[in-house]
Amino acid sequence: MGSANKTGSAARKARIEEMRRTEQVRERRNRFLVIGGSVVAVVALVAGGVFVVKSQSGDDKETAADGKAASGHFVTGADGVKTWKGTLGRTHVTKTVKYPTEPPVGGDHNQVWMNCNGDVYTKAVDNMNAVHSLEHGAVWVTYNSKASKADVDALAAKVKKTPYTLMSPDDAQADPIMLTAWGNQRTVTSASDPNLDKFFEKFVQGEQTPEPGAACSGGLSK
Repeated sequence: MGSANKTGSAARKARIEEMRRTEQVRERRNRFLVIGGSVVAVVALVAGGVFVVKSQSGDDKETAADGKAASGHFVTGADGVKTWKGTLGRTHVTKTVKYPTEPPVGGDHNQVWMNCNGDVYTKAVDNMNAVHSLEHGAVWVTYNSKASKADVDALAAKVKKTPYTLMSPDDAQADPIMLTAWGNQRTVTSASDPNLDKFFEKFVQGEQTPEPGAACSGGLSK
């Protein structure tokens, strides 16, 4: 049993390290693209052209004026994970979306994602940006004022070393600590709850990801 756990842990660490290396390569590539894009922009302005740069996200959807709320309901599995059964829109929108759950597990969202490369935010983030991070395969850790400082600190330490995760406070949520991935959510009792590692293992860049491999850097950070 101990050997099996060590093997699983090693595999998980290897996968996280590989994602970290991939993200670093992507960041270097994005820096080159930004430099190249700046040169093109200057040339375009001199020529009198005006260009509109669309979102860096890979889904390339038209921006809509209004967002549609997700429709459906949660079904709770034997493992305690709630899975959304219904529709989760993926359109980029400019007006506020009223999500049926808090935190939301998906739906129409802002065209800019929250950075989710192990980013820990000390203030609440906009749901519409965080949902875009979920679309990229991130796990979002949230907590309210009932969570202990020890748990918040331990959760932050875990998030900081895990690519494709982000963390922020959310006083509107029902439970002290919640974990959210695209279309999936659960509550954990503390930072030491074994279900925390299980959720990360399954949903960080998991099969539920609409856009696997999409960037978790180069977005919004605050």
